[in-house]
Amino acid sequence: MGNNHDSTMAQSESQSDRAIVITRTFNAPRELVFKVWTEPQHITQWWGPKGFTTRVTELDFRSGGQWRYVMLGPDGTEYPVKGVFREIVAPERIVTSDEFDEGFEAVINADLPQGIVVTATFEALGNQTKLTLLILHATADDRRKHEEMGVVAGWNSTFDCMDEYLATL
Repeated sequence: MGNNHDSTMAQSESQSDRAIVITRTFNAPRELVFKVWTEPQHITQWWGPKGFTTRVTELDFRSGGQWRYVMLGPDGTEYPVKGVFREIVAPERIVTSDEFDEGFEAVINADLPQGIVVTATFEALGNQTKLTLLILHATADDRRKHEEMGVVAGWNSTFDCMDEYLATL
C-alpha cells in the first residue's frame, strides 16, 4: 500500500484550521428566522451582501435535495452558487454543501475553494434567534482562499440585509 501523504496531512489539520464560524443574533423568533432562511419568496428579499439581489433557480428543501441561487452584483455580474441539503432538522439545523456553480470562475479570477459544507444552527433565545454558521472547508488552504474572497464580510453584510428584512415582517 502506497503512503498517501496528502490524506494524512488533511487529517492532521484540525477542524478549527478548516472552519470559519460566524454568529449573529436576530431580533425575531426562531421559527420565523428558519422560514426566512428556507423559503424562496423570503430568500430573494435578503440573500447576498448589501447591493446584491438574488434569484432562487432551484430549491428542493429536503435531505438530498438541491438548491441553486444566482446572486446578482450591483454591476449586473452573476455569481451562481449551488448545493445539496445533507441534513435538515427544522427549525434547529441545516447542513448543506456549498459550491460555486458553473460560470462562477469566469467572474472571479481565483482558485476557488472546493468541498465546502455549511451548517446553520438556529438557537431560540426567547423572542430572539442566535444563528451560527459553521463553514467547513476540505483543507486549511481552502479556508484561506475563501477568507481572501471576503466570505466573512460578505456573510456579515448578508446578515445585515436579513436583519433589515426581518424587521419588516
